[in-house]
Amino acid sequence: MRLKISLLKEPKHKELVSCVGWTTADELYSCSDDHQIIKWNLLNGETTQVVKLPDDIYPIDLHWFPRSLGGKRQTQAESFVLTSSDGKFHLISKTGRVEKSVEAHCGAVLAGRWNNEGTALVTVGEDGQIKIWSKSGMLRSTLVQQGTPIYSVAWGPDSEKILYTTGKQLIIKPLQPNAKVLQWKAHDGIILKVDWNSVNDLVLSAGEDCKYKWSYALEKPNTGSLFNIAWSTDGTQLAGACGNGHVIFAHVVEQRWVWKNFGITLTKRRTMEVRNVLNDAVDLLEFRDRVIKATLNYGHLVVSTSLQCYIFSIKNWNTPLIFDLKEGTVGLILQAERHFLLVDGGGIYLYSYEGRLISSPKFPGMRTDILNAQAISLSNDTLAVRDKSDEKVIYLFDPLSGKPLGDGKPLSHKTEIMEIALDQKGLTNERKIAFIDKNRDLYITSVKRFGKEQKVIKIGTMVHTLAWNDMCNILCGLQDTRFTVWYYPSVVYVDKELLPKTLYEKDASEFSKNPQIVSFVGSQVTVRRADGSLVHINISPYPAILHEYVNNSKWEDAIRLCRFVKDQTLWACLAAMAIANKDMNTAEVAYASVGELDKVQYISSIKDLPSKESRLAHILLFSGNIQDAETLLLQTGLIYQAIQVNIDLYNWERALELAVKHKTHVDTVLAYRQKFLDDFGKKETNQRFLQYAEGLEVNWDKIKAKIELEIVKERERAAATPAVRGSVTIQR
Repeated sequence: MRLKISLLKEPKHKELVSCVGWTTADELYSCSDDHQIIKWNLLNGETTQVVKLPDDIYPIDLHWFPRSLGGKRQTQAESFVLTSSDGKFHLISKTGRVEKSVEAHCGAVLAGRWNNEGTALVTVGEDGQIKIWSKSGMLRSTLVQQGTPIYSVAWGPDSEKILYTTGKQLIIKPLQPNAKVLQWKAHDGIILKVDWNSVNDLVLSAGEDCKYKWSYALEKPNTGSLFNIAWSTDGTQLAGACGNGHVIFAHVVEQRWVWKNFGITLTKRRTMEVRNVLNDAVDLLEFRDRVIKATLNYGHLVVSTSLQCYIFSIKNWNTPLIFDLKEGTVGLILQAERHFLLVDGGGIYLYSYEGRLISSPKFPGMRTDILNAQAISLSNDTLAVRDKSDEKVIYLFDPLSGKPLGDGKPLSHKTEIMEIALDQKGLTNERKIAFIDKNRDLYITSVKRFGKEQKVIKIGTMVHTLAWNDMCNILCGLQDTRFTVWYYPSVVYVDKELLPKTLYEKDASEFSKNPQIVSFVGSQVTVRRADGSLVHINISPYPAILHEYVNNSKWEDAIRLCRFVKDQTLWACLAAMAIANKDMNTAEVAYASVGELDKVQYISSIKDLPSKESRLAHILLFSGNIQDAETLLLQTGLIYQAIQVNIDLYNWERALELAVKHKTHVDTVLAYRQKFLDDFGKKETNQRFLQYAEGLEVNWDKIKAKIELEIVKERERAAATPAVRGSVTIQR
């Protein structure tokens, strides 16, 4: 990716250009010390003088009123604030009429910025003050007073705090009084410019120490100093205010997208080159308008231009499906196997790859203008969106209807959620979502649809970025200084003790600070380092093959694969998968291979149980689902077995409660309780047990006979409904 520079032969301004600002993706206003405000139309190359300001106004900063909020156009979207060296700021309409001039600071007003909602304006000046104003220009408060000039200011994404410069320091100050102020040294020289991205929450600063991180392009045009730069609203173009009266423009080219054997490059604003590395075939894709966003995944290329959306299949590059965009500029495209979504300032729109609008999910307070790829995730049957107004909440939708899933309640967490990701494969009722919270802990939970809410289980710490595989439910992440792959994350619902044995880890120090996982396709993970370079990591292909065998119930093939590879990680994954799918024969072999002999013995005892219901209940017990196991036994009339489960787990009060409620085996519970106390040399102190033990003599022969009778009954019942030994099949 690089910037392609364009510059007129002769400057349109006679003096230095101090500030520039985009009205749309193709229209720019520039202000100069020659007192002119000029409008630039990039579609036809025309420039027009909007107004000539009074001779005593020397512009310093310009900021347009927010054009939209949640897709709704604001009444004042056609105006901007202009700060000047005489201590004033001016509210000016798009036609150039000065609506209001306000005395704001002693000395120059160095910066002025509207908040994201357009409800407040902040100004900073040479007098070291920060002032908050209403949108009509009325002073609300003086937030900061200091003895040195404040050169730049920016609003936080939530408009509840501001970021400003003071010497070599950056300071974040909340608007609420007495709130904690964050301050740190950011540069070795005076900081002159700062900005805060409302989409990804990153802060950008520039200072006299001339330090910068990474470079995509380096050009040295004859323009003098650059006093101001501004990105267009669609993020594809850049404008700079130059010291010699020029306005310099640059647009992004040579962006690149890769999927399997296809590589696509944006060669010009309206042209893409497609290359198939298998046969070196090259196709050129021409577009009517400038390319804004594109994604390549699941066999489809989706491209949004300023007015249309194009859908290409990798099988045929010549006949794309084309439809007109509803509103504004597309800020995000996200693909799943069966459909994709577009996000713009107006909403979230789901489309099929045939170009048909499927749904447009909504929730209260939805802010699509600041939605990013870390806050939204899409699978074939689920759409997950993190709420910006309450970052502890994830809304879950059915993509086909656009309606909330299940009972409509969102997923809530105890702390703020930073990143979310849905797995892509498997059955709808087994869909999982992984998320990283503010403490950088990684959690996984089932997507709740109906019934019992699933447990949220922590599976990692200090995780900075994550991604699911596109072909099977394998998860990868960068965990502190390690690259980690969770080959079977659902192991935590089956046998949490196996989790460490199902991981692959390697050193990740080569990625430097703040890397991001870009994609996880097949057995290749692509990571973008902080300097913008891409690093590829290849992992073993065998876990994905194992997932495929298990999904198709090819248990013999799965065992043969594990014996061929001879990897303990693969055996551990197979053990958990077999338990999850109730295949006890395979589970027994796999657990034996990883040396879990106690579990092999328990699995063998499960296989010997007389009834299908008992086996299933003990599989649930094996996975730690005690309540579910008890409920299953009670629902199928196996009362004694439910009581015995609680006795085995030393849940004495629950065992007695069941026995009393169903008027059976009260003496059995009391006998086992007494034996337990005798073994430890203790006396009974529980009043409820003392009450039922009063006048009751424990007769072990009688109790054993009753237990034998219960076993016989269960065997007779099982004989009436035969089941295959060692295998429990659940109809999905």
